[in-house]
Amino acid sequence: MAKVKVLVEGYAREEKGVEFASSTTTLIQDSGKNIIVDPGMDRKQLLEALEKEGLSVKDINFVILTHTHPDHMLLVGIFENAKVIDSSEIYSFEGKIQSHDGKVPGTGIEIIRTPGHDPSQCSVAADTDKGKVVIASDVFWWAGGMKQKTDRKSLMNLEDPYMKDKAALMKSREKILEIADYIIPGHGKMFKVGK
Repeated sequence: MAKVKVLVEGYAREEKGVEFASSTTTLIQDSGKNIIVDPGMDRKQLLEALEKEGLSVKDINFVILTHTHPDHMLLVGIFENAKVIDSSEIYSFEGKIQSHDGKVPGTGIEIIRTPGHDPSQCSVAADTDKGKVVIASDVFWWAGGMKQKTDRKSLMNLEDPYMKDKAALMKSREKILEIADYIIPGHGKMFKVGK
């Protein structure tokens, strides 16, 4: 079973005409591997959270990027020992690119294509002792000041001003709601899925 922990709760807010944003950053530990999902943009918060876990950037084996919006991936380069995974490929800092089969190598962690917010977006699923946790990134997200409603109707109708394909996003939301026991959104608090 995997261990999943939110290191940085994602946020998106405006203060005095300036936007502040960083994605939720999640640590998954499975089969002796340390995996970061979406390192975000808030370097100080991320490094402090890793230190609290007794980890450094050198201890991370894989970094998964759910999509390439800078608020989710700006800090990827600080993990110099890690391989980087997106919806279809694995990249190394030696310039090597290879395909994956929908799993993080050597683990039970699944990578699921969930387009809509972004055409190449993926989500990450991990079986834990509490059930299946899906790191859904911006399939679901809330800006600062928005009430985080997590009933099915509210989740399906959640407004996304950055979505690229509404039909694809609706399918991705349905897919995640069907398989997840818990969802970690791109910005906002982890929540339990009502069945």
